[in-house]
Amino acid sequence: MRPAFSVLLLTTLIGAGQGLFLALFAVQLCALAGLVPPQDGHRFYAHGSLLVLLLLAAGLVASFFHLGRPERAWRAAAMWRTSWLSREVIALPAFMAVVLMYGFTHLAGRIDASVALGVVGAVFAFALYVCTAMIYACLPFLREWASPLTIANFVLLGAASGFTLAAALAMLAAPELIRFYAGWAFALTLSGGGCRVASLVRNAHLRPKSTLQTAIGIKHPRIVQRSMGFMGGSFNTREFFHGRKHSFVRSVKAIFLAAAFAIPLVLLGAAWSGAPPALLPVAFVIQYLGLLAERWYFFAEANHPQNLYYQAIA
Repeated sequence: MRPAFSVLLLTTLIGAGQGLFLALFAVQLCALAGLVPPQDGHRFYAHGSLLVLLLLAAGLVASFFHLGRPERAWRAAAMWRTSWLSREVIALPAFMAVVLMYGFTHLAGRIDASVALGVVGAVFAFALYVCTAMIYACLPFLREWASPLTIANFVLLGAASGFTLAAALAMLAAPELIRFYAGWAFALTLSGGGCRVASLVRNAHLRPKSTLQTAIGIKHPRIVQRSMGFMGGSFNTREFFHGRKHSFVRSVKAIFLAAAFAIPLVLLGAAWSGAPPALLPVAFVIQYLGLLAERWYFFAEANHPQNLYYQAIA
């Protein structure tokens, strides 16, 4: 498949925003249980909620660049009974509304209301992860995506980036939470890396169920395609294949494994052990860039069955 940069931004930005909200609410619950020091609602939770909203809004804006007719975007919610995309379109603004109210309740000092909204927001955050992932996991003909690992990857990678960002935020607003967030970010990044490697191994062993013979309906044992069948390109040849060489795709895989997982793990581990907290913003930036590369590879790795027919281009 051809990766669209607007979708890469959408999925990574809102994933980090969801993860950051979960990180904020996790600290609030732990503070109520006496496991971590309580935080100031104005400085920590309200500012953190504002950052969550900025990430979600940036992802929403990015999504409009993927639409052929942006003025009709509201129609995307019409098929909510059967479409995971429609459910995502509904869940995202609903989640944003809850985050906004969550931040305002902390500004107003309404702790009980903020806990209730935090529970609702956490449910929406996980629901949004599932809706986004199921847009791709529900397609059985794209076997690289049609796996529970797709859902696990969206949840773990989004949560990992959100907790890494929370650790960087703690450096400015709550230094006493640095080890808490760095430890959880390390665990989530490690889990996400293991899950992503598992999906890579699984996809490497997939074999096409169709052949060139079944694609074109000719049973001759030796068929060689010399042309894509057009004087120029078409929607099929543009949208269902990324057009990059195998060496480029392999390079992207090596980059995202290092930038999204290996390097952040080293930096997060160092920060947890007492290294300068200035490593945390660096860890988030590197991890986010790595997740952009990971999401590009996620789309490029999906081999649409129609590419059997257009082998000269694919």
